Amino acid sequence: MPTLRMTRSPRRPAPLGAAHGVPGWLVGLLAVASGMTVANLYYAQPLLSSLSRAFHLGPAEAGALITLTQIGYVAGMIFLVPLGDRLEKRRLVTALLAVTTVALAVAGLATSFPVLLVASLVSGATSVVAQILVPFAAGLAPDHARGRIVGRVMSGLLAGILLSRTVSSLVSDVAGWRYVYLGSAVLMALLALALRAALPQHAPTTSLPYSQVLRSTARLVRTHPALRRRGLYQAALFGAFSAFWTTVSFLLTGPFHYSQIGVAVFALVGAAGAAVAPLAGRWADRGLTRPFTGIAFGVAAAAFAVAGFGQHSIILVAIAAILIDMAVQTTLILGQHTVYQLDAAARSRLNSAFIAIFFVGGALGSQLGSLAYHAAGWTALSVLGAALPLIGLAYWATERRASRGGVDTPAAQAPPR
Repeated sequence: MPTLRMTRSPRRPAPLGAAHGVPGWLVGLLAVASGMTVANLYYAQPLLSSLSRAFHLGPAEAGALITLTQIGYVAGMIFLVPLGDRLEKRRLVTALLAVTTVALAVAGLATSFPVLLVASLVSGATSVVAQILVPFAAGLAPDHARGRIVGRVMSGLLAGILLSRTVSSLVSDVAGWRYVYLGSAVLMALLALALRAALPQHAPTTSLPYSQVLRSTARLVRTHPALRRRGLYQAALFGAFSAFWTTVSFLLTGPFHYSQIGVAVFALVGAAGAAVAPLAGRWADRGLTRPFTGIAFGVAAAAFAVAGFGQHSIILVAIAAILIDMAVQTTLILGQHTVYQLDAAARSRLNSAFIAIFFVGGALGSQLGSLAYHAAGWTALSVLGAALPLIGLAYWATERRASRGGVDTPAAQAPPR
C-alpha cells in the first residue's frame, strides 16, 4: 500500500495513522466502534447482584447470563465473522448492528430471565462487529505498521470492555439496570449510521459459497499450528480474566460493602490496563512476540497471587485487576499480529477462529470462576485464576521446540516479512 508523502518538519511528525497511510480519524473511529460493540458483552457483569434480586435468582444462576452471552459471541465468531471475507464489510457491519439494536432493546424490556437470556445470546452473537473491524484495520495498514495500528484499535476495544463496567454500574445506580440495555440499543443505532457513512467500501476477498467459507475456516485451524497455539494461549488468559471480572463484583458488594458507584470506580481503575495496547503493537512489530507472551503469563499468575493475598485490601485487588488486564491485552495484540500474517486474503476467517477458540476459554472461565467463588470464596477464585496462566506458560515453554520442527510459527509457514 503506498504511503503518504511526508511534508512536515521532523520536529512535528504526522499522527501515526496519517504517517502510515491510514487516516487518523478512521483509526480512531474503528477503535471507538470496537469498544462500543464489545462492551455489550460485559454490561451485565457488575449487574449480577441487581439481576439476582430482580428475577429472584441465586448467584450461580445469574452468572449463567455472562456465560450464555459469551457463548453467543463464540457462535457469532464461527458463523458470522467469516462473512467479512465473503461480503462487503460496510453492509455486513450495518446489518449486524441493526440486529444488535433490536436484541438490546428486548433485553431492556425483558419481564422474565429467560427472555433476557435469549436477548443476550443474540446481542452477544451480533456484537462480533468488533472482530470484523479489527481485521478491516489490519487490511488497511502497511506491513511495517500493522501491529501499531491494530494496537490502537484494540486499545479502544479493551477500553470498551473495561469502561463498560463503569458505565453499567453508574447507569444502573441512577436509573436502573434496564436503562443500561436500552441506552446501549440507542448507541448501536447511532453507531450503525456513523459507520455506514464513514467506512470505505471494502471488496470481498473470496467468492466461495457460505458453506465453503465455513469449511475453509475449519481448514485454516487444521493447517496453521500457530493459529491453534495463539488461540489456546489466549484461552488460558481470557479464562482467568473472565473468572476475575465475573466474580469481583460479588467481592466488592459483599466483604467490601461497595455500592454500584463503588463498583463503577473500581472498574474504571482496571481500565488502566488498556494503556499497554500500543506498546504491545510495537513489541509485535519488532519481533518480540515470544518473550513478551511468556512475560504476560507470568504477570497474570502473579496478579492472582496478589489478589489472593490482598482479598482484604482493595488496593491490592485493584493492582491485580490492572495487571490481569495488561497481560490479556498484551497477548491479544501479539496473537492477532501473528495470526494476521498467516494469510492476508483470509484475515476475517483467521480472526474468527482465533477469537472463537479463546472465547470458549472465557465462557468456561466465567462459569468456573462463579462456581469456585461461591463454593470456597475469593481464595478458591485466586487459585483458579493463577492456575490458568501457569498452564498456558507450561504450553508456551514447548513453543521453541515445536518451532524448531518448522511447523509452529508464521515464519516457518511463510517467507519473512
